[in-house]
Amino acid sequence: MNMEHCDVLIVGAGPAGMAAAVAAAPSGASIVVIDDNPAPGGQIWRDGPGAPPPPAARKWRDALERHANIRVRSGTRVVSAPSPNELLLEDAERATRMQWRKLILCTGARELLLPFPGWTLPGVTGAGGLQALIKAGMPVEGERIVIAGSGPLLLAAAATARAAGAKVLRIAEQASFASVARFGASLARWPGKAAQAVTLADPQYRTSSRIVSAQGATQVESVRLRQGSASEVEIACERIACGFGLTPNTQLGQLLGCALTPASSGAQALVVDALQATSVAGVYAAGECTGFGGSERALAQGTIAGHAAVGNERAAKTHEGARARWNAFAAQLHRSFALAADIKAMPQPDTLVCRCEDVPFSALAACSGWTDAKLHRRCGMGACQGRVCGDAAQFLFGWTPPVPRPPLSPVRIATLAGLANDGDARQ
Repeated sequence: MNMEHCDVLIVGAGPAGMAAAVAAAPSGASIVVIDDNPAPGGQIWRDGPGAPPPPAARKWRDALERHANIRVRSGTRVVSAPSPNELLLEDAERATRMQWRKLILCTGARELLLPFPGWTLPGVTGAGGLQALIKAGMPVEGERIVIAGSGPLLLAAAATARAAGAKVLRIAEQASFASVARFGASLARWPGKAAQAVTLADPQYRTSSRIVSAQGATQVESVRLRQGSASEVEIACERIACGFGLTPNTQLGQLLGCALTPASSGAQALVVDALQATSVAGVYAAGECTGFGGSERALAQGTIAGHAAVGNERAAKTHEGARARWNAFAAQLHRSFALAADIKAMPQPDTLVCRCEDVPFSALAACSGWTDAKLHRRCGMGACQGRVCGDAAQFLFGWTPPVPRPPLSPVRIATLAGLANDGDARQ
């Protein structure tokens, strides 16, 4: 198996990862950026047959290409950390052992998907998932779509669907009108966000509204929504997109021993200091894996991490003001769109929580924790390895997921065999 070396290894090529690489590049350090997507940009700047890259993505991609000491490896994922200061990587053709001096984790976040009756029907996706599918070329022209959940992503998904010719019949936001209004008023502190909010305004937007169930025989045929505390409405549609916020991707950081924020604080994220350093020496983190807050916050954090990783603390400190500004925006976002208690009442006893292993809510309600559910109900034992149901169980029951174990992603047998042949059996 090939052994490669670099001064700075960056995992994730979203806004944080690209900013980190560009900030570190003037030092002359050898920099490798790995990402499992086909091109840099992350989820927020994803492009494809159904969407050209946004101007911001083109700007940062061009910046990466201008530096000869930055090497981007797209379509590459992390399998494990076989030894200190080393990651096992795999792409479509080969596996690589990459040794690094400094590591910057920019692993982003994933959608929080919560169960409700009918959520496993074909035609139900995440809100961000709908955006990704459309950008990848999935045709939705003429389809009737209902979007539900919480946060600005709902409006962004609606705009993407409408641009592709879909008919967005309703955007159901669980937060109250007062909460959303306060958030809108606060955007005066961030004029760019205020302008963006105006462009995303939608006449089908409803507050204090949440999904009750999806109906259909073999695919989605309609959705039932609860408006306010009592009234319900049923809307015929072909597709439902739900998003209840984001969960930081901390698996690699946890595997390396990085500390997490307390479980009581909500979605757990990697703990970082003023220089974006984690609790593990030589390992930094930036972007949504430290808590979600938008691309601007990710860019500021990534820039600080990139400078700090190559020892340029003075340059890093010049970006602290931008980071503080966007940290304040993230805090306002979290306060305004915090999930209401009645969201936990969405699943019924027979609603599947673990869709890989067909485990219903009633089978988990009596379990004492994640390990009990996994051992006695097979929850989390399927294809997603608990990435979906684990987040849902943490929200519904307060269970803390166990520390991840390698491999962190599906891997070829040849890769594991090659690792063993190199004389290191730790996987």
